[in-house]
Amino acid sequence: MYPDADSDGFGIPRLLEYLLGGGRVPDRVRPVDSSPFPAFMRAFYCDEFVLPLPEGHRFPMEKYRLLRERVTTYADVTLEVPEAAPLTALARVHTTEYLEGVLEGRLERDAVRAIGFPWSPELVERSRRSVGGTLAAGRAALDDGTSANLAGGTHHAFAHRGEGFCVFNDVAVAIRDLQAEGSVRRAAVVDLDVHQGNGTAAVFHGDDRVFTLSVHGADNYPFRKEASDLDLGLADGADDDEFLEAVELGLERSLAQGPEIVFYVAGADPFEDDRLGRLSVTKAGLLERDARVFDECAAAGVPVAVVMGGGYGQTVSDTVDIHAATIRVAASSRRPERHRVPS
Repeated sequence: MYPDADSDGFGIPRLLEYLLGGGRVPDRVRPVDSSPFPAFMRAFYCDEFVLPLPEGHRFPMEKYRLLRERVTTYADVTLEVPEAAPLTALARVHTTEYLEGVLEGRLERDAVRAIGFPWSPELVERSRRSVGGTLAAGRAALDDGTSANLAGGTHHAFAHRGEGFCVFNDVAVAIRDLQAEGSVRRAAVVDLDVHQGNGTAAVFHGDDRVFTLSVHGADNYPFRKEASDLDLGLADGADDDEFLEAVELGLERSLAQGPEIVFYVAGADPFEDDRLGRLSVTKAGLLERDARVFDECAAAGVPVAVVMGGGYGQTVSDTVDIHAATIRVAASSRRPERHRVPS
């Protein structure tokens, strides 16, 4: 992880200033890259597929465009538009009835209300592209060590329904697709969004090939929790130290399961000034969270595909700052050796 302080003063506060100001991670804290992996991290975006929302809707859709515009300035990241997730991939997780309801606009009113977005053809396309970004990021991570989807993290979607601004469960679809094609057998979901990944927990319940970790607000949404393999609930107002202690424990347990890939849900909503967060985690604490995830996965030789998850800052610029810092740390992290399934 990055040091809290050192003789040159490049501790977390100054590193945070570098990352949020568009600078590179200083060489003295950047691991030397002697690997054969590309110098660029591949990232995928779909903000050009606009989801029309009514005026005053509380979901900050503009954060995706602002994030992509920020990442465009990063010399060590390449940006690509993903293909829409194939129906065959979506069907590995979601029921036929639910898929047909979404694709054909035949969901019941209560089902649409639970998702939180009005149905439209644009919703379908945007949702499939977001899942496509995570599918692409998973494959790129296996090849290059790290990759990112500048959207995704739709962890409240169940096999048979959506909720909480989540239509399809992108991480679950990506894992099932990688397993189906024989690219991985074992995976872990490291979900550090402030809201429990209830849909993900339900999809993988009882499956010992996929370890699900959720570090979240204990009394926050969803108010009826599912059982992840490891749930670490935090009290309202939990600070950096409490949050990072849970992150460290969760990472240790997750990596002990021997995953061949980690899908990291890097929500910006544990932030102290998030409208829906209820925790007291600073930007520096979230930066340290990211550093620990990428450092420890790299040390274990496990590729990481990172997705953005939630973020509802009082000002959208705070949310974009946090997501952008995650991408900076991901691009600057050591790339683990390729982890292949034994033949």
